[in-house]
Amino acid sequence: MNQSIRFSLATLLLRILVGGVFLAEGIQKFLFSDELGVGRFEKIGIPMPAFSAPFVGVVEILFGAFLIVGLYTTVAAIPLLINILTAIATTKIPMLIHNGFWKMVHEARTDFSMVVGLIVILLIGGGEWSLDAMRRRRVGSMPSGRENS
Repeated sequence: MNQSIRFSLATLLLRILVGGVFLAEGIQKFLFSDELGVGRFEKIGIPMPAFSAPFVGVVEILFGAFLIVGLYTTVAAIPLLINILTAIATTKIPMLIHNGFWKMVHEARTDFSMVVGLIVILLIGGGEWSLDAMRRRRVGSMPSGRENS
């Protein structure tokens, strides 16, 4: 397998992994509202939980799906990075203070993995096997002057 195909496959797998986690977490905020949505946001003291939990759920679903298909990939990574950093600040930092380092590290492993995955996606983009790349190829093949139509 040549280097270009390996890089494209690795990028696709990373997008599926990171986007899939966010997509699943967003859906679960609606399916299990008391445990993972509004109820959890109330418990940890997030302001306006009846608004903020569904809002975060929609952000995770929408931009998680964008990552999976590679649409506006780097743009989609930004709100997800803000989302996960907020989750770390509101849940894992208090856990560190109250339960210690090892409990926090255990509970935060997915969060930290998502941060690193999102940073990599921001650095490399969606890759050649993405809707972004398909859009670039289509625009690049248009006759001059038709890029804006």
